Amino acid sequence: MNPRHEQKRRKLSFKRILSFFKSKIFFVGIMLLAQLIVLAVLTMVLSYQFYWFYYILVILSFVASIYVINREDNPSFKILWVLLIMAVPVMGGLFYILFGGRKVPKELRVRDQQSLQELRSVMKQNQEMAEVLREEEPDAFRQASFAWNSGYFPVYANCEVTYFPLGEDKFAALLQALRKAKRFIFLEYFIIAEGIMWNSVLDILKDKVKEGVDVRLIYDDAGCITTLPPDYCKTLRRYGIKAKLFNPIEPHLAMQMNNRDHRKIVVIDGCCAFTGGVNLADEYINRYERFGHWKDMAVMIRGEAVATFTAIFLQFWNFDEPQKSDPRTFMACSMNQHIRAEGVVIPFSDSPTDEDYVGQQTHINLINSARRFLYATTPYLVIDQETRMALILAAKNGVDVRILVPHIPDKEIVFEVTRSNYERLIEGGVKIYEYTPGFVHGKVMLSDEQSAVVGTVNMDYRSYYLHYECGVWMYKTPCLHDIRKDLEECFALSHQVTLEECRSVSIGRRFLRAFLNIISPIM
Repeated sequence: MNPRHEQKRRKLSFKRILSFFKSKIFFVGIMLLAQLIVLAVLTMVLSYQFYWFYYILVILSFVASIYVINREDNPSFKILWVLLIMAVPVMGGLFYILFGGRKVPKELRVRDQQSLQELRSVMKQNQEMAEVLREEEPDAFRQASFAWNSGYFPVYANCEVTYFPLGEDKFAALLQALRKAKRFIFLEYFIIAEGIMWNSVLDILKDKVKEGVDVRLIYDDAGCITTLPPDYCKTLRRYGIKAKLFNPIEPHLAMQMNNRDHRKIVVIDGCCAFTGGVNLADEYINRYERFGHWKDMAVMIRGEAVATFTAIFLQFWNFDEPQKSDPRTFMACSMNQHIRAEGVVIPFSDSPTDEDYVGQQTHINLINSARRFLYATTPYLVIDQETRMALILAAKNGVDVRILVPHIPDKEIVFEVTRSNYERLIEGGVKIYEYTPGFVHGKVMLSDEQSAVVGTVNMDYRSYYLHYECGVWMYKTPCLHDIRKDLEECFALSHQVTLEECRSVSIGRRFLRAFLNIISPIM
């Protein structure tokens, strides 16, 4: 190797290491570790010095175990926490108090519920369409009823839905739509990274601000902690963009870092909306290769259904806003677009502050409604007993159940959990395909070319129970044919996992996967 190139490479490596030690994620990690050590040492010292303190902690752990067993929760979470508490009875109860709750803190939960009530006050169900579904399409009516009863998400007819089988396709359509904006642009993303994709979007946003367009952006702190500077909100505000950082990460032991804004939403003038798995980073459009070919999916909606995405965004925007924006002012832009299209759609969101689990139940409704085939894609297959049994039951009922997952993972440990689920599913008749060209990040489920969901919901605990998510459920829309065609092309490119491959795993790896399965609810 050229000595000058080697010297340059070493300098770059040193800069990366130095940058990491200066980063927020390193600081937060060190502070949390220090607090944990102090807590552990203090607890052990006090327990050794004062026997009554030791017994109080043990009793606390016992009470915590009883509480966990009897609370309304997923059995996987219960098993994990009871094992942890009983394994370390001196500190188990304290750990559960600090980290055991899956919900956001009470103050934030109250504010979230208040903003949800404000949102629901402006949502109106299409009763005429609901009655038509009741009489003619019972499967669709069940989903429409669930969406309305759990989140006040209306059903819409006459909406155009365009399916994008790649992030590159969504990116091109997004730029075109952004350039046409006249009134407002709302964006909400989990990950934004400086590069070709984000810089192209940002240039348009800055131009639109100068034209008087109302531009607003919400992005998640955890998702962007390594991709954007800590004070990036200030930079955006200097451009005239109204920007908010969701759930800033701070070095406090009791913080709820797990409740992240995983949604990806763009609303432009109330005329069109985008959602799906594609974040604003170059790997999503294959301009930067991380794990082979990056396979992602998204949709664009035109019509009155855009009003729901507008309301979903503003519910979050108004969350901590003293001067709240009236959703009806912006939702009115979606009405009377005079679009004629087949099928119905229901945009929805999901929140960890309630017990409805809209994302998971929408998946289960799709699984249960399948009669001929069910196709699904997910980057992580970390499922609970309820979802697993729904998939197996569908397969045993004669449904062709196929799940597409990555062959090249982005998280090795989570991938081990994903693969640990293969054997039971394949034994039950489910077909598992690994996308050999690279990494699948799309979140799509298709049932019988009759109904589908595209959005941000992975088939894992985080999406089902911990994150804020969104998506759109579709019934008999023309784009379902495009989705089926795309997924079948993916299956043709992929490797179908066999039962023999699952059973040829070493004993050590089986033990590792068994252990990881226990802690999978918090991964």
